[in-house]
Amino acid sequence: MSQPDESRSQFSLLKTKRFAPFFWTQFFGAFNDNVFKNALMAMLTFGILQSGLELAKMNNLGAMLFILPFFLFSALAGQLADKYEKSRLIRYIKLLEIVIMVLGALCFLYLQTWGLMLLLFLMGTQSTFFGPVKYSIIPQHLKPGELVGGNALVETGTFIAILIGTIAANVFSDLKAGPQMVAGIVVIVAILGFLSSLKIPQGPAPSPDLKIRFNPFTETWHTIQFSRANNAVFLAIMGISWFWFLGAAYLTQIYEYSRVNLGGAPSVVMTLLSAFSIGIAAGSLLCERLSGHKVELGLVPLGSIGLTLFGLDLYFHTSPHHGTELIEVGQFLAQPANYRVLVDFLMIGLSGGLYIVPLYAMVQERSDEAHRSRIIAAVNIMNALFMVVSAGTGILLLGVMDLDIPEFFVVLAIMNAVVAWFIYTVIPEFAMRFLIWIITHTMYRVTHTDLDKIPQQGPCVLVCNHVSYMDALIIAGACRRPVRFVMFKPIYDLPVLNFIFRTGKTIPIHSKSADPYTYETAFKRISEELRDGEVVCIFPEGKLTQDGDIDEFKSGIEKIIAQDPVPVVPMALKGLWGSFFSHKDSKALTGLPRRFWSRVELVAGAAIPASEVSAALLQDKVALLRGDRK
Repeated sequence: MSQPDESRSQFSLLKTKRFAPFFWTQFFGAFNDNVFKNALMAMLTFGILQSGLELAKMNNLGAMLFILPFFLFSALAGQLADKYEKSRLIRYIKLLEIVIMVLGALCFLYLQTWGLMLLLFLMGTQSTFFGPVKYSIIPQHLKPGELVGGNALVETGTFIAILIGTIAANVFSDLKAGPQMVAGIVVIVAILGFLSSLKIPQGPAPSPDLKIRFNPFTETWHTIQFSRANNAVFLAIMGISWFWFLGAAYLTQIYEYSRVNLGGAPSVVMTLLSAFSIGIAAGSLLCERLSGHKVELGLVPLGSIGLTLFGLDLYFHTSPHHGTELIEVGQFLAQPANYRVLVDFLMIGLSGGLYIVPLYAMVQERSDEAHRSRIIAAVNIMNALFMVVSAGTGILLLGVMDLDIPEFFVVLAIMNAVVAWFIYTVIPEFAMRFLIWIITHTMYRVTHTDLDKIPQQGPCVLVCNHVSYMDALIIAGACRRPVRFVMFKPIYDLPVLNFIFRTGKTIPIHSKSADPYTYETAFKRISEELRDGEVVCIFPEGKLTQDGDIDEFKSGIEKIIAQDPVPVVPMALKGLWGSFFSHKDSKALTGLPRRFWSRVELVAGAAIPASEVSAALLQDKVALLRGDRK
């Protein structure tokens, strides 16, 4: 059987018309934003531009002017993105960028500081209107199996563009012809972004009849309240915004940390920024490989753990710098101990990539298309709010409480652990998926074939052979849709696994003679889940195989389909017999099987219409998929 197209690398999307033009459009935009902002601040720092205000006040004013539009216009931007065709909106937004950058070029050429500051507000406005379109058009053009890869590429492109833009701005600002070079580059890149946008395919308007409301204050509140309708999505939004809180805190303090604690010159700052950005890019790209082409929420706790551990390590490693002369990057790297700092920033970035990409994909996947853009607008509002709170937290802890920067990093790491614990307690699905991911990526090497034959929407029943205590976890880890498993109650009650099964809404069942209440309740729950449009998986053998062969399929599946006629997808697990949690060479886990590591394959067959379903037919189909028959 051939693998589905989803097995292709995420980089293949960069060759497609439905993604590549959009990718380069957003890449050029992110690059331009950072060249403009960082060149402005660098020229103020080096005295090329004059303002009459202290540098610290200008930095804070610039940050405020750029972020203010996210509070004022995000709600309107979300409404427009839901009401109008998205590719046309993007082109209008990119035309606005050209106008802003032409004006900016003139201000750079004539050294008009306050004109550039005003344009920072307009750039923030342009970014505000681009954000909801940017993230809501992705699921319109990508298949479900491409959603994680597409988001990973967008995050990678964004942070690489930020890095290159920041470095370019600092290099140009140090040159005599710097203002002229920046003026030319921002206009050229804006034009390139607009040309790229011309090739973006249409993104149909999901809510063309939506009535636009312009009041920024009431609509901002309504947008935030709107995003709270789905608790899981809202907490994902909070998780995304928390990452921006952390990112803003680290990036704001990295300059002072490099100078005071590491004795580093600006080249050291650029090195740490590069490590952080490369880490985010690497973590984002890893998401697709680690998630198996689906939205894998189990990676989010993994990212949280990394953010906490490597944030703590910055404190335990850093010692005060006592020299007076700042060292360049060559001298910094000549000291082996400094590689630990570099690795910490790289791994904080990588952990951030693992953390944020699944959350963005989750928000896109679980938001109704009719108002997805307004949900993304809520993300932008909350991101802006958390970044402002991040700045206030830095002022409080570093200025008022007089902590040093390594101590500030410790507080951030502890706060991250507390936030993560809260989110994963309120929505245990994250922790459940994390445990499944750990189990299925340590003891097993799982491949799967034709899982695209499971319907993407609507109710269905999966049937599979039953080989080990891990069967449900392996299937849950491989399937894109949430699966409600029907499981023998003694297995359901196993310690640790019971948390996973309960969180995954597993349905315990027992024989009618041994526990009639559990038996009848199970069939009632199965019917309820199917009528709610869910996927239910049963193991028709009713018990684990004792000899590796498929036992007789019981008639319970026929009872289920008689009550709720839905398609049935046969599946087969290969390679589990003889694994640690199978019955080969052991008696219900009282002995040790010979094999701890296992290569496992999960194969799905074509869905069988309800009218054709029988236990005997399904047993034959599963045996054929397993390779027992030809």
